[in-house]
Amino acid sequence: MIRMIARTTEALALAFALVPAYAHPAAPLAATTAIQAALSQESPDPRTEPPLAFDEVWAYLMSGEERFLPEAAPITDLAYFSARISSTGELYGAPEVKRLAGQPARKHLVVAEVTNQALLHFVLNPAYPLRDKLVRDIAAAAAPYDGVNIDFELLRPGDGPAFLEFLSLLKKAIGKKTLSVCVPARTRKMDDAYDYAKIAAIADRVFVMSYDEHWSGGAAGPVSGIGWAGRVAAWAAQAVGAPKLIMGMPFYGRAWGDKSPAGAYRHSSLSLKKEEHAAVPGRNPEGIPYFRFSETVNLVLYYDDALSTRLRAQAYAAAGVDKIGFWRLGQEDPEIWRVISAGMP
Repeated sequence: MIRMIARTTEALALAFALVPAYAHPAAPLAATTAIQAALSQESPDPRTEPPLAFDEVWAYLMSGEERFLPEAAPITDLAYFSARISSTGELYGAPEVKRLAGQPARKHLVVAEVTNQALLHFVLNPAYPLRDKLVRDIAAAAAPYDGVNIDFELLRPGDGPAFLEFLSLLKKAIGKKTLSVCVPARTRKMDDAYDYAKIAAIADRVFVMSYDEHWSGGAAGPVSGIGWAGRVAAWAAQAVGAPKLIMGMPFYGRAWGDKSPAGAYRHSSLSLKKEEHAAVPGRNPEGIPYFRFSETVNLVLYYDDALSTRLRAQAYAAAGVDKIGFWRLGQEDPEIWRVISAGMP
């Protein structure tokens, strides 16, 4: 029965991957219903099936969290997070690769800037005297590594050409080392700085961050739904090409609550709260009033385990993907490492 369910879910993952972003809304719903029906027949144990094989398995590791490196995990490439860019455009904080001594995986220095859009504009723009020095500094810091991973997020659409030029200069500077570039998940070509095909023409690998389909500021749902991830993979395989494509997966979960009582209150609002909870106010030693109250918050938490990870991996494989990656070590269900395998470097 378990083998039958595994085959069923693999077929459904393929169906998901082939559903285009503009398909009728009922199509993903029908596939979801079919998966639920298959899973309800018996609780499948993915560990009883042969591991899904991928040519490369990448995993991000935070500097200082080396204790989370799993033993004998099928990891071919470690992305060591991370060197940063200072407010003046200087590279700093590159992790020491010697901390990973004894690890058979290839090691990649991650250079990350994920929040400061203005800083990225100034370090990428050739009109300012920052870019060329940054390229030289990254190349020098990457000397003991096997490659460089660039994770520049929230780029302005207008900075796309400068980003491509920066990547070209960096690839030339690091020579035969692997240049990998992170891009946000897309299901179609968009007018932004992350042109999959143009980036793939420069980089050796393109890492698609196929997560945050649902995020903390939006409606509750999977961090990376199987159907959505399959559609992202189908588009990426077309735009990037399988030889350079790495499809990312999340190890983390996320919770949403039906209310969040913490925050700032107007006097009129807090007065209603005080009345609603029959709260008795007090005063602190400085004479500032306060009151205490309790509320029930209902939460839903979406996360991944070995089975859901296998289903997503099947959807990727159905789209022709042979390289996957994970964000990040220390957040995973340990059983995940029993459902995938990889060639060793």
